Amino acid sequence: MKEDTPSRTAQRVAMRRAAHQILDEPRVFEDPLAMSVIGRDAADWLRSTPETPGDRASRHLRAFMAARSRFAEDELSAAIARGAAQYVVLGAGLDTYAYRNRAPASDLRVFEVDHPATQAWKQTRLAEAGIAIPSSLRFVPVDFEKETLASALEDAGFDRTRITFFSWLGVTPYLTAEATMTTLVFIASLPAGSGVVFDYAVERSSLSPLEQMALDALASRVARAGEPFQLFLEPQALGAMLRAAGFHHLEDLGPLEIDARYFGHRTDGLRVGSGLAHLMSARV
Repeated sequence: MKEDTPSRTAQRVAMRRAAHQILDEPRVFEDPLAMSVIGRDAADWLRSTPETPGDRASRHLRAFMAARSRFAEDELSAAIARGAAQYVVLGAGLDTYAYRNRAPASDLRVFEVDHPATQAWKQTRLAEAGIAIPSSLRFVPVDFEKETLASALEDAGFDRTRITFFSWLGVTPYLTAEATMTTLVFIASLPAGSGVVFDYAVERSSLSPLEQMALDALASRVARAGEPFQLFLEPQALGAMLRAAGFHHLEDLGPLEIDARYFGHRTDGLRVGSGLAHLMSARV
């Protein structure tokens, strides 16, 4: 992240979530606020620009982003059933869960954690779209060079004694291994029943030649945006790291599992397809 500059990848992710709402039927992930939060100009561009049938890479990315949001909110529902009373969205970007959530603050407190510049930009977007900020939401701007996640959350009213669920989407590839494990160890220190969903990029060597080409193209785009990939993980090694940190129940979904769960009965060909990234659910 550049100082005082909102994340460009956050806008691109939000555009793909919004595109899923208008291009794909049935929708894997329902988000009635997705088009509003990206801004009027971006929404008008999406509505007026036909999808290129041959752009398979774009469709695969859109499918993955829709699936990971659905997976995270499915796992959140399971966590609430276990007694979770706090939901932390790490690297929230233009995520809209807090504004769709109808639970009172006494039942579920939502904390959106992000870089201060990205969070300020989002608040401007919300105001422009007329999206009200609910009483159950707390914004947590964090500059990780100056403070820790734990201290920033506690300053915002986070209660470490309560079961908490975290979503952490589209973030770990941009972090160092040390920063990633520091966050996971913090989550694992919370009460039993707490958990996290995150996505991660797999090692390039495990990909097919075509998948390596797709990864290289994507890595080049995000690097030009000033947000280069840093972290690639091997599934078995990650599982061992999570168990060592204190997580007990793990579910790792690769592309085949994601497609089977969310896209198996479709007739339009929408699917994740490539194996560039996995989804992980880890529970304390």
